[in-house]
Amino acid sequence: MKKKAVKQPDNRNTELFEALALIEKERGIPVDFMLTQIQKAIITACKNTYGGNEDVFIKMEPETGIFEVYLNKEVTEEVIDSNREIHIDEARKINASVQVGDKAGIKLDPKDFGRIAVQTARNIIRQGIRDGEKGQALAEYQSKLREIVTATVEQVDSKSGNATLRLGKALATLPKNEQVNGEVISEGDHIKVYVVDVKTNEKGPRAIISRTHPDLVKRLFESEVPEIFDGTVEIKSISREAGSRTKIAVYSRDENVDAVGACIGPKGQRVGTIVDELGGEKIDIVEYSEDPVKFITAALSPAEVLKVDVEDNEEKLCKATVPDSQLSLAIGNKGQNVRLAAKLTGWKIDIRPESGFFGEDEDEDDAPSYIGDGLDDEEELSEAFGEDSGEAADI
Repeated sequence: MKKKAVKQPDNRNTELFEALALIEKERGIPVDFMLTQIQKAIITACKNTYGGNEDVFIKMEPETGIFEVYLNKEVTEEVIDSNREIHIDEARKINASVQVGDKAGIKLDPKDFGRIAVQTARNIIRQGIRDGEKGQALAEYQSKLREIVTATVEQVDSKSGNATLRLGKALATLPKNEQVNGEVISEGDHIKVYVVDVKTNEKGPRAIISRTHPDLVKRLFESEVPEIFDGTVEIKSISREAGSRTKIAVYSRDENVDAVGACIGPKGQRVGTIVDELGGEKIDIVEYSEDPVKFITAALSPAEVLKVDVEDNEEKLCKATVPDSQLSLAIGNKGQNVRLAAKLTGWKIDIRPESGFFGEDEDEDDAPSYIGDGLDDEEELSEAFGEDSGEAADI
């Protein structure tokens, strides 16, 4: 005898919730958020299909797979608007105890919605997914604001040189001008970037990331030097020309802890790790001092400084005298050393040789000098990024 086929239960509801769970896993959009978007879409579809009636009860239970939609209508003895009213005889087939004036919930099949209503619902759900992705990206960016993140290079534009990076589940663009000079970035590379800011526009959230920002170096030191992380050693200021040289001023709150030595680490391991991460960028670690003379002297290292004369405290202008043989070292290649020292200290530094002149016939006032202005470049940096940005160890 042939067995009668047993009808399999409808599992479409289970498949819906499984699909939502997959979206949450792959895109990070919570199931609850998506259920809210679906509810909005259903209400809109009902409104478009049933003459503006949006009095809807929706039952969604991911745990049990229940997904039911009921359109509420007023129970009447005479039906004038069938979209909003139901005759009492029909209502009592649903609920025998219902009375005139009560509301009766008529179970709906979403397949009965009109084509336009279905398309509108789909658009609402799609928009919900896009909004959810933007929300996830914004949360991802904000959780990393002003921190270092390790990102994966997804793509490098061959024309502009801009790199598209993946930060967790979000994407961000590293512009060419925020990459270290001479650094080659390739698809698949894992690189550290600093999240400078997070901005939102009509296209969604956007992370401003950088490899050249001075705070990238600051965060690297915080991660490598326990004494900085726990607050024993404080980073007072940083000046940087990415890919070439950085100067960092540190101060110890504990007289028994050497701030410079802590940053260098045993056999230079701590600072060496940072130098490697920055592709060989030189790092001068100097001891901060409240005394401008001591601080400026330290900031100009590795050059030897004979004396520093403060000429104007309000304008923060000083004159640093160095041995003739140290003049080029104090100034640095294309003025880099004095320029970084000026940014580090916030002082305008006038470098003068010990002899006061290079030629016998030159008057001291006409002697060559080099002034490093520590204010203008720092102000430009603050404007660009929207924030404030002893002995020396030359690595």
